[in-house]
This record gives sequence, structure tokens and C-alpha cells, in this order.
Amino acid sequence: MIDRATVDKIMDTVNIVDVVGEFVNLRKSGVNYKGLCPFHDDKTPSFMVSPARQICKCFSCGEGGNAVNFLMKHEQITYPEALRWLAKKYNIEIQERELTDDEKREQSERESMFVINEWACQYFHAILQNDTDGLAIGKQYFRSRGIRDDIIKKFQLGFALTKRDAMVNEARRKGYKEEFLVKTGLAINSERGPYDRFAGRAIFPWFNVSGKVVAFGGRKLDAATKGVQQKYVNSPDSEIYHKERELYGIYQAKKAIVKEDCVYMVEGYTDVIAMHQCGLENVVANSGTALSTFQIKLLHRFTQNIVLLYDGDEAGIHAAMRGTDMLLQEGMNIKVLLLPDGDDPDSFSRKHSAQEFKQYIEEHQTDFIQFKTELMLKGVKDPIKRAEAINGIVRSIAVIPDPMVRTAYIKDCAQRVDVDERTLISQTNKYIAGEREEERKRIAREQDREAQQPEPDALSQPSLNPLTPLDKEVERLLIQNIVRYGEKVIFSGQETADGQTINLNVAQFIDYDLAADSLSFSNELYNRILHEAVEHSGDKGFKADRYFMQHPDPQVSQLAAALGIDNHQLSDSFKLNESEDNLRQRIIHLILDFRMDIVKQHLKELQRQLKEVGNDREQLKQIMETYKDVLNLRNELARQLGSDVIV
Repeated sequence: MIDRATVDKIMDTVNIVDVVGEFVNLRKSGVNYKGLCPFHDDKTPSFMVSPARQICKCFSCGEGGNAVNFLMKHEQITYPEALRWLAKKYNIEIQERELTDDEKREQSERESMFVINEWACQYFHAILQNDTDGLAIGKQYFRSRGIRDDIIKKFQLGFALTKRDAMVNEARRKGYKEEFLVKTGLAINSERGPYDRFAGRAIFPWFNVSGKVVAFGGRKLDAATKGVQQKYVNSPDSEIYHKERELYGIYQAKKAIVKEDCVYMVEGYTDVIAMHQCGLENVVANSGTALSTFQIKLLHRFTQNIVLLYDGDEAGIHAAMRGTDMLLQEGMNIKVLLLPDGDDPDSFSRKHSAQEFKQYIEEHQTDFIQFKTELMLKGVKDPIKRAEAINGIVRSIAVIPDPMVRTAYIKDCAQRVDVDERTLISQTNKYIAGEREEERKRIAREQDREAQQPEPDALSQPSLNPLTPLDKEVERLLIQNIVRYGEKVIFSGQETADGQTINLNVAQFIDYDLAADSLSFSNELYNRILHEAVEHSGDKGFKADRYFMQHPDPQVSQLAAALGIDNHQLSDSFKLNESEDNLRQRIIHLILDFRMDIVKQHLKELQRQLKEVGNDREQLKQIMETYKDVLNLRNELARQLGSDVIV
């Protein structure tokens, strides 16, 4: 467990712009930063980060919070894991006590899989660097590919011993469970027990965007691949790895991608590694799988410019063609470059310097219209086939979400294929209308399915507490003021009936006023925040916003961060330098509104009872008397609020 002092040190050190910037391409926007939200399908930047407030918020989907909340949501990790991630980033030492047996049992399976993958990565790398076979076989293979030692270390390349149970036996000796060796795909179960999946192979670890080892690729070495089709074996999908969601090299490339505002997409591990060695670091690979929407969205967080960099054979052309429409649909700007003479990025980079490689890319990359036009219309004279090819190009243009970009591409296409621009516009609109109609039908089908779902049993629904406010916005405003101004004194030097002088801050006054009539918020999290604000009001240097935004309970810290953000401003300027008088008047008014909501709800409940009471005159009389009292209370509240009430 991590003690509070260490948590405070971590939170005081953290720069949320640095943290979010690890996963999102942020650009300066006034005093804040903004980028594409990583939590929903964001087409235009709606995710704002405030360095002054150390919080972030998406003004489209509502997700936000402090650096810990962001990591927990983005990486799907626990609160302690997020703190450890931050401590590692900022070189803060964490002194943790030994976990109890119960706590060890409660550690998530997901965390265990990450731990064993990290161990395996270090194990394979150590074999490559220190073991006799690792040096003679594995190291020799990487040397034969011209890979330097610094690049081997950068990508944590390794080697798996040829003995089929070498890694499994070492894992057992270190105390790791066999079930996690199998679940991560490091081992395969058999009747005789688990054995190594990657035995005798060069190892390429996969790191996710935050640097965690999620999978491995293993390559049979040259002498062993003669007559063998399957050179590479990859980890199977697991709880922590889904191949359609990951990109090889993204962790090592993300900073360079942001810096260059461009990413190169290649096909294989060695292509990525060779380009890094050549000095081009903004490169990733999807390693043989079809490019997926998840991978494109991941890249789009860092840049919207992509160059598809493949070899010029049939497979490379097919790979380039396969991904263009999806990339366009996600708003990416695409260039395509097919390398000459049977070269792939690996072989080409070994023949040229980084400067020569960059220059070649700049001079030979083409936009997707030119690429498709040259590819699909080359040598085509038949009018029908030519029309089909042009339709294919127009269909690609139709998926582009930005109408200005779409228009520019239509103009370019009209000139290249020598077709009237109006004809292309008409055809593009038909495709767009068709897509919208399909989307409308899909939504209608989903709504029909929802409508056919049985209504929930009315008896299973919780009954409405007559004292629950209908207007939850008033509750929210009250708790927002507690989070923002909880420690600020709004009643100073007030004398009590026995002559004592007291000072009440915002939290204490709200608590005192509600407790007088045994009232509470309908939201238990709100009650908890109020209670803690009152409890810590006497602490030296207590600041409500800092306390709640750095709260160890992610529910509290995330709510506090959300309440601390205005929809139009993330900077400190929203925190007005109000006088004690103004703040006091607002709090009093909100409490009166809160009470008015409760009274109105009570009146509605009494009206319902009057309709159902029947001929019981005694009960009718009691309800009417209560109704009259509550009505008088409502009128008094209205008078204090300055409202006119029709009786």
C-alpha cells in the first residue's frame, strides 16, 4: 500500500499535460491544451487539459479528472497502479508495506499477466545478452540483420532457448503461476504440461502505448526456416492483448510522431527497427494484420498525417489499398509510397542514410487519389472498366468526413481522370446519401430491438423518498461550492446564544443548516464529500479543491475534477475573487432552493395521498392539516427567495 505522504508527493510533482501528452497529441489553446478525446470517437478536438488546474475534461463525452483518473480510465488500471505509473515517470521512490495474503489474492488477473510478461521480456533479453546460445544464435541473427546493440536494448529484443520447457521451468523457479504463462500465450498446454510457445526463436516484445509488455512475436531463425512457411509466431489474443488494437513500435514512436506530426506505417518488426536505426523514429507496424479502426484511432491521437510505406510487390500494393478508405473515414491525411526494386523499408534503410531516406520519401510519396488513379486506371481502355475504377475512387472520396477536404479531392480527381466535376459531385452525394440511409436503418433496427425489451417490473423499482429533491441541479451546485470553496469562511465572528464567537466556512454552514432539519443529499457521494469537508475543516492549510481532486477514491477525485471545471473555461479565472458577502448570499440562496425542491416534492406526495384516501374522514383531515402546514412553509420559502407563488 502507498502512504498518503507519498501520494501527496506524486500529485504535487505530476504535470497533467505531460501525462495526457503520452497518449494524446495536445496543442496549445490559450492557457490550456486540447486534443482528440481518447475515450470516444472524437472527430474534432474536444478534450481540454488545464495545466493551472491540473485537470482534464472532454466537453463532448464528459470524461475527465486529474492525472490519476485519466490513467485509470485510459489504461484500465487500478488506483495504486496509476500512482506507481506516475511515480516511475517522475522517479519518485515508493515505500510500500507488504501486502497481506487477502490483498495478494485480490490482485487482479490482468495485473498478474502484465507482471509475468514484464518478467518474460527481461528473461528473453538476458538470454540474448548473457547465455552462450543466446549470444551464438540469437545475437548473431540480429547482428546479421545489421541491428546495433543500442537498438536491441531500445526494443528489448531477446532470444528463447531451444529447449521446449526452458522458459516454463525458469518461471516456475521464480514462483510464477503456470495458468498465467498459458493465459498470456507464453506457454501452450499439453497432456504432459505446458511448454514454451517461442522456443528457439528471436523475440520481439510488443509494448502498448504506455510501455507495458502486452505480447511477443517470435521469429524462427534463418537456418530453421528452410521449407518452413511460418517464420513468425505471435502471442494469441488475451485479456491484455488484442492484435487489432495494438501497433508494434507505438511506445517507441509516439514522441517522434507528435514532433514530426506524421507517422510512417510499415508491415513488419524489422522494418520498424531498421528505420529507427536509420534515424526515422516516427514509424509503426501492424505486422501482417489488416489495419483496424482501433489502430487508426490510436494513431489519430498523435497525428492526422500518415504515410503508408510498403514494398512495391503485389502484397504491398494490396496492403496499401486495403487501408485507405478506413483511414480517410477517420479523417487521416494519407500519402502512399511503394519502394522500388523489391525493397522493403528494412532493406532500403540499410542502403541509405536517414537523410537520403527522408528525401526519397518526400520526393516519391503520393496522395491517395494519385496512387489509386495510377493503379486502377493504368492501361485500362475499356469504358466500363474505366467507369468502375473511377467509381471506386469516388467511393473513397465519399467517406471523407471533412466537406472541404472532400471538395478538394473531387476537383483533383476530375482533372486526373478527365471527368466533369459536377458528375463526380453527383456520384459522391449518392454514396453519402446511401451511407446515411444505411446508418438510419441501423439506428431504427436498434431502437426496435430496445422497444421489444420487456419493461422492468414496477415492483422492483425503489420507491421515491418524498424528501428527495426533484431538481438534482441544486444538489450539484451546492456540492460544487463545497468542492470549490469549502474552506472559505462565510460567517465570521458570529455570536451564539451562549455568547460564544464562531466562524463557519461554506462546508460547515451547509452541514449545520441541513442537519437542523435532518436533511441530506439524495446522492450518497455528495453526503460523503460534505462530511469529509467538515471533518477536515480544522486541518492546517486545508483546501477543499486540492483535497478532493487528489482524493484516493477515484469516484471522489473524478467528481471533484468535473465539478471544478466550467464548460467554457478551464483556467483559474473561473474562480472569482468573491467577497464573503457574495459567497454567503449564494450559499443561502442555494440552500433555500434545495429546501424548496423538497417541499414541492412533499406537496406532490400529499396531493397523491388525497386522491387515494377515499372516504376515511379522519385520515383526510390529517392529510389536509399537513398539506396546509407544508403549503405555508412553501410560501415562506418563496418569500425568502423573493418569488411570487400562486396559492
